[in-house]
Amino acid sequence: MAEKTCRRPHILLTVDVEDWFQVENFRQSIPFSSWPSRELRVEYSLYRLLDLLDSVELAGPGPKANGSQQNGNSQPKATFFLLGWLAKRLPHLAREIMARGHELGSHGLNHSLPTQCSLDDSRKELSDSRKLLEDLTGERIAGYRIPSFAISNRLLDLIENAGYLYDSSYNSFEAHGRYGSLGRTWDAVRGIACQISDNFYELPVSNLRVGKHVVPWGGGGYFRLAPFSAFRMGVSSILSKDGAYLFYMHPWEIDPGQPRVKTAPISCRFRHYVNLSGTYEKLKKLLEHFSHCRFITCTDYLQTVV
Repeated sequence: MAEKTCRRPHILLTVDVEDWFQVENFRQSIPFSSWPSRELRVEYSLYRLLDLLDSVELAGPGPKANGSQQNGNSQPKATFFLLGWLAKRLPHLAREIMARGHELGSHGLNHSLPTQCSLDDSRKELSDSRKLLEDLTGERIAGYRIPSFAISNRLLDLIENAGYLYDSSYNSFEAHGRYGSLGRTWDAVRGIACQISDNFYELPVSNLRVGKHVVPWGGGGYFRLAPFSAFRMGVSSILSKDGAYLFYMHPWEIDPGQPRVKTAPISCRFRHYVNLSGTYEKLKKLLEHFSHCRFITCTDYLQTVV
């Protein structure tokens, strides 16, 4: 039975907009200095994703881009964290994302991990990436996601001081070598939103908890690996518990024709290429199965629960 509008669970679909050669798994094989010579494929996969979102109709009223309600069916809205390196070269992507009614956030400039930067460099990147996107669109950029979820308490403070409304960089699956951790207590708002200070929030990636164990269930390679029926059940469990679910992915995950990096370690190649050919249809099934939910941007979700 469909839930009443006010009780419909929320799904926050988030996309880290980076190209196939910019991922951390290939850093040793594809140095930053070679990026300008690489084939840009992100436009193809991003437009394919945007078109998919436009083609799916949700059941019941949904949110407009400004957070107000509209009557009838609506399309899923998502938050796209765009890498500044790409925004400089393909500025129309930022404008297209917003023109389609989605939210634009920052993914930094060059996909640098905090361990590779000084605090001053991190502070400058946070400010510069936000200004770049705001200059391109004329709109405020409210959200940030650090590459590889490599967050820390100190970086969270820098993100807040850079003027963002929220961060979405915390992944509680700390068994992953690159993911960061946050040893601090948050004031819960509602659902999955956590209040860091009066005007700053954390929207963590959603995972399953089985006893004391965290099972990664937020998307990415875990989405590509899990059978759809199992993944669907896990999402339903999270929605039942939290009333909201935050999912992440990358445009290159629906681009099975991308080049193969044969010099990367086998484990890195497996993580990157596993099940790419089926991701698009799997994502479509996920959207259709949960069409009774409200697919809402991160900022609109905060406006709903705060």
